[in-house]
Amino acid sequence: MKVSVFDTKPYDRQFLETAAGAPDVGWRFHEFRLTAETSEAARGATSVCVFVNDRLDDACVRRLAQLGVRHVALRCAGFNNVDLAAARTAGLTVSRVPAYSPHAVAEHAVALLLTLNRRIHRAYNRVREHNFSLTGLTGFDLFGKTIGIVGTGRIGRIAAQIFRGFGCHVWAYDPIPANAWAAENGVRYSPLAELLAASDVVSLHLPLTPESHHLLNRATLAAMKPGAFLLNTSRGKLVDTTALLEALKSGHLGGVALDVYEEEEGVFFEDLSAQVLPDDELNLLLTFPNVLVTAHQAFLTREALHEIARVTTENLIRAGAGQPLLPDTQLA
Repeated sequence: MKVSVFDTKPYDRQFLETAAGAPDVGWRFHEFRLTAETSEAARGATSVCVFVNDRLDDACVRRLAQLGVRHVALRCAGFNNVDLAAARTAGLTVSRVPAYSPHAVAEHAVALLLTLNRRIHRAYNRVREHNFSLTGLTGFDLFGKTIGIVGTGRIGRIAAQIFRGFGCHVWAYDPIPANAWAAENGVRYSPLAELLAASDVVSLHLPLTPESHHLLNRATLAAMKPGAFLLNTSRGKLVDTTALLEALKSGHLGGVALDVYEEEEGVFFEDLSAQVLPDDELNLLLTFPNVLVTAHQAFLTREALHEIARVTTENLIRAGAGQPLLPDTQLA
C-alpha cells in the first residue's frame, strides 16, 4: 500500500514512520501542499494523507480519483478544505482525526492569554538586553474575571475547566449546549450577544462552517466588552481580519492572541524570514503591541502527534484492507 503524504514537516515524518503498523505502509513524503496542480504526485498511491492547508476542491478530488486514489486521510480534525460532496461522487473515502489532543489546544489558548496579558514575551526580550524595567508590563488577575467560551466541544470544555481552575466566571455559547457538563463545572450558557457583552476574555473553540464563517465581524466585535481580549486557536476564518484591525485601531479591544489566521495558507508552517511578507493585514497585525501571533502550533505536542499518527496510520491500513475505519473518523 502506497501513501502520498503532503505538506509534511520533519515531525510528521518522525511520528508517522514510527506509528504502530507503519512498516506496512509505503510512505512517499512531499513538502509541498496538495492542490489540483500538484495532484500528479499522488500517481501510484492508493491513499493520500493531507493537512489543514492542502486544498482538495472538486478539481483536485476528481484528479485523485482518476489517478487511482481511493482514500483521503486528514491528519487533523478540521475538514473545511475538502469538498466532501465531490469526494462522495468520486467514490473516495475521507477520514480525519477528530480528537488527537484537546488538552494541547486548550492549554495553548490559556498560554497565549497568560503571555499576552502579563507581557511575558516583551519581558523576555527586555531581560535578554539587560533591561530590567517593569514599565509597560502591567497585566491583570484572571481570578474573578469572566471568560466567554464560544464552542463547547472537547477543546472548549477543557479550556473552560482550566479557566474555572483560575477562579474565573465562565460563560459559554454553543448551538447545542451540554447542560449536564455545565452544571457540573459551574459554567453558564448564554446567547452569544450576552456572552460577548459580559466577557473580559472571549476564546473561540468551534469548527469553521458556513454558519460560523466571520462569526466575529464588525458588528459582533463592536458588541464585545470594551478592553476585552480575544483568543482564537480554532480556524482563522472565524474572524473577519479587516474588522479585527479596525477594533484594534480604535482601542475597543484590549488584546488579541491568534494561533490561526484567515489567510494563513502559504505563510504558516513556512520559514519566510528572508522574504517580504506580501500580506498587508498580517504585517499590520504583527505591529500591534497588544497582539500575539503563533503559527498554528496549538496542536504541537508529543501526545497530539502520537495520536494523530496512530489514528491516521490505522485508518490507512484499514482502508487498504477494505475494512471499516475507526469509529467517528469517517467523513465520506
